[in-house]
Amino acid sequence: MTTIATKAVLTIVHLGIVGVVGSAEAHAQTITNSPTIALKSGESVELGQIYWVVNCRSVLNGTPEAEILDGPPGVSVAIKAAMVTPRAQRCSKPVSGGMLLITAGSIEDPSYTTLTVRVTYRGRDGVRKPSLTYNLSLIP
Repeated sequence: MTTIATKAVLTIVHLGIVGVVGSAEAHAQTITNSPTIALKSGESVELGQIYWVVNCRSVLNGTPEAEILDGPPGVSVAIKAAMVTPRAQRCSKPVSGGMLLITAGSIEDPSYTTLTVRVTYRGRDGVRKPSLTYNLSLIP
């Protein structure tokens, strides 16, 4: 009698572990609290403003640069030079900076992956290289 009960408990525990591991696999690529972007073949999207300010004045020596550290092939990023208003710092006047653009090339199969972008800021106080992470959905 105890052998049957032991086997039943072990089977239930085994199925529980398989259920947890199996459900975690479906969400393994989604990074929580990161924005999700969907792109079709050939599309470009502005992701946001890029700037570095101190006391509402830009400390940049030039337009920041962007590079992909991890992401799918056929996707590129660039920064278009622009005057931007740093509202998060409660600034009212535009400063030099740029807009972060993401472009999808030719997409043959749908995919969902993460995209890690590093932005290089060259300023009076040195070089800074923070990274940004996005969930990226590519649609043909």
